[in-house]
Amino acid sequence: MGRKVLITDDTAFMRMTLRNILEKNGYEVVGEAEDGQVAVDKYSELRPDLVTMDITMPRMDGITAIKKIMEVDPQAKIVVCSAMGQKALVIEALNAGARDFIVKPFQAERIINAIQKIMS
Repeated sequence: MGRKVLITDDTAFMRMTLRNILEKNGYEVVGEAEDGQVAVDKYSELRPDLVTMDITMPRMDGITAIKKIMEVDPQAKIVVCSAMGQKALVIEALNAGARDFIVKPFQAERIINAIQKIMS
């Protein structure tokens, strides 16, 4: 079972928080991206098993990044982790190809449950 994760968030603190949660639960964080463009580039380079994606970021937002990653790999597994819980954005992210949507602030258990569900 693949356990390699790429974390995408424009906040270093959020990336660190996610990294800690994932590593404590046996996942390997193979990369971090501070915006959508970096996430797209790193996805092609690292081919992680899962991507966590923020929505609101500089340069390229998460929805655009999801669409671009899905063009590269239609089987990509992406979980959105965002403070933006508006229904329209959730629907847009899921329509773009995200498998789940977790609203910040989140609990570690919610993240792990979502990831395990997607990976199985």
